[in-house]
Amino acid sequence: MNRRAPTHRDIWQLAWPMMLSNLSIPLLGAVDTAILGHLPSPLYLGAVTVGASLLSLLFWSFGFLRMGTTSVAARAEGADDREGLHRVLVQSLALALALALLLMLIGPWLLPIALEWMGPSPEVQTLALDYARIRLWGAPASLMNFALVGWFIGRQDTRRPLAILFTTNGLNILLDALLILGLGLNSEGAAWASVLAEYGGLTLGLWLTARHLNGLERRPVLNELTHWRAYGRLMRVNRHLFVRTLCLLSVFVFFAAQGARMGDQVLAANAILLQFLLLTSYALDGFAHAAEALAGRAIGAGRLSDFYLATRRSSAWALACSLMISALFVLGAPWWPGVFTSLPEVLEIVRAHYVWICVIPVIGVWGYQLDGIFLGSGQTAAMQYTVLIAAGGCFLPLWWWLQPLGNQGLWVAFVAFNGARGLLLGLVYYQLSRKKQWLAFK
Repeated sequence: MNRRAPTHRDIWQLAWPMMLSNLSIPLLGAVDTAILGHLPSPLYLGAVTVGASLLSLLFWSFGFLRMGTTSVAARAEGADDREGLHRVLVQSLALALALALLLMLIGPWLLPIALEWMGPSPEVQTLALDYARIRLWGAPASLMNFALVGWFIGRQDTRRPLAILFTTNGLNILLDALLILGLGLNSEGAAWASVLAEYGGLTLGLWLTARHLNGLERRPVLNELTHWRAYGRLMRVNRHLFVRTLCLLSVFVFFAAQGARMGDQVLAANAILLQFLLLTSYALDGFAHAAEALAGRAIGAGRLSDFYLATRRSSAWALACSLMISALFVLGAPWWPGVFTSLPEVLEIVRAHYVWICVIPVIGVWGYQLDGIFLGSGQTAAMQYTVLIAAGGCFLPLWWWLQPLGNQGLWVAFVAFNGARGLLLGLVYYQLSRKKQWLAFK
């Protein structure tokens, strides 16, 4: 097995496929926004914004399947544990399918309650409920794709996730054009496009893993799957990630809900602004994924010097990328907002809040990058507690205090929340390094 120290070339070989595949996700959202934003009414864009936020909360509440699988697989890769690599793949897929079926059972009862709480206008609420109910049919594919992508990243293979995500999002864009513009299905067309594309990506992902599964000794692995004890290591990681992800997504849903209560135009404008944020986070996540894989391998192999080298080098590249993104947003300020909508009232609100999009890459990069480092090393409890503190001790108090500023105050609280996540994780990183405790979860 290759035990050499991680180089800048290693970081880029892991980062660039994930940057491209991650950017295809907000690109898909940008296409949805651009298509729906140019329809005669803002109701369809508002409905997809609310419905997609709600489905993100449901689906990404189980995003631990991706992150937990990466964490366990990366350390198994570092320890050269081939049996452990195979086991975590099969266990993660089985767990994903079981959770997806549960979600499909309880989702129809949860959706109306959640939409009522979010408080959009009655017209938007009706369309959003139809959108969300359709999207539930894609739960098995969405959750199983989490597991597949996480396993490949843990194995230091980011090109197959690139193929899976490019296929999923490419199909989604084509189906958007067909179902929304071609057949006039509006927000329902956007929902069906997402569902069909998810199953297309899952089909490719299972085909890509087939050669790995062919070498398994099936009977021992199947025996492990019938005993909950076999899931112990995976579930220990996942319980922290579940709480962390649920809290993070709750902030996003709360943000969308507050925007909805300020009117359909504010809701639509925030949807457009969030596309810029997603472009930022998914681009920077390429280096976070590289940090996950390299840090996990180093911890699994017990090589602390390689761990520090990987974190320093990947973080330096992430900072450089964040500065470049901020510069592109500043330079493109005169024309970027108009790409997404031609509605005058919405465009005016977007331009009034555009400054936050220019500063958030440099503020948010530390939270993204440190998430990757802590995830790869198995220090997932810190990820849980820091996001809870950032939400309860920063975001909510600031939002409450700044309510007289309306949507501007909401954005101040949201940007501060992103900064607080990075600051708190940075403090924990310093303490773990000073006390030399990074190998505690090897």
